[in-house]
Amino acid sequence: MNIRAQIEATSAKLTQSERKLAAALLSDYPYAGLIPIQELAERAEVSPPSISRFVAKIGLSGYAEMQRRLLAELRAGDQSPVDLQANARQIEGGYLSGFLARAAEQVQSAGEAVTEGQFNRIVDLISEPKRSVFAVGGRISDTIARHLTFHLRLSRESAYHLPRDPETWPEYLLRMKAGDIFFLVDFRRYQRNLCQLAEQASKQKVQVILMTDKGLSPATRHAAEVLAVPIDTGTVWDSYSAALAVTEALVTRVAEQTWDRTRARIEAWDAVRAKTWKDEE
Repeated sequence: MNIRAQIEATSAKLTQSERKLAAALLSDYPYAGLIPIQELAERAEVSPPSISRFVAKIGLSGYAEMQRRLLAELRAGDQSPVDLQANARQIEGGYLSGFLARAAEQVQSAGEAVTEGQFNRIVDLISEPKRSVFAVGGRISDTIARHLTFHLRLSRESAYHLPRDPETWPEYLLRMKAGDIFFLVDFRRYQRNLCQLAEQASKQKVQVILMTDKGLSPATRHAAEVLAVPIDTGTVWDSYSAALAVTEALVTRVAEQTWDRTRARIEAWDAVRAKTWKDEE
């Protein structure tokens, strides 16, 4: 069993700080585990002793053993040439087909960076009707947050997308209660105001779910769950293909798990829409 599989097998038993560490390791696997322990601690916003406890929990004798195992995986060819060189090569041949191929690679990598255990935890959290869900993203990544709330509103009540204007954010902070969910999307170039917003929400005992990239947004330190998805394509723009795929997987699973409630809500929603259109005619 490789290190990734050991993390996956233990994911349900990890603490909040250990889940952040797991996200940091899986977001840039296996390289994140090959840096000095102090550097990894700073990147994941945890302490070196927390890393030592984490590696023991996944069944290793220590950080040195984890690094030896990761090096062995590399030597055995655990990573494909695409994984190793995606950022070092230009798209060759047809540009569209080449770019789409890289996007497909991103989506596949996201399935390795986000464990099934973590995915299921987040689905359960955002499915719970007693918890309100709030979401917002950055300059471009806000489209991901908007996509999430658009679909959640068809499955449940109390799903809110925060407006882009930060002057309106205090109103939503005042609405948030302990146990609610704040889904934050922050990719590089990270936004300071989003980190500050996450900090305020976490102080109110709101559970912050952060979707970010392998560089890890500074908001990581305030997050209960970190979804570190790949965005690199080796081109002038980052791609959010994997982020959108993970988001669609979340909202689709929520709808399937709560289908009776979702169906009733969609039917009621459509009835109101039909009446509104008829009245306008």
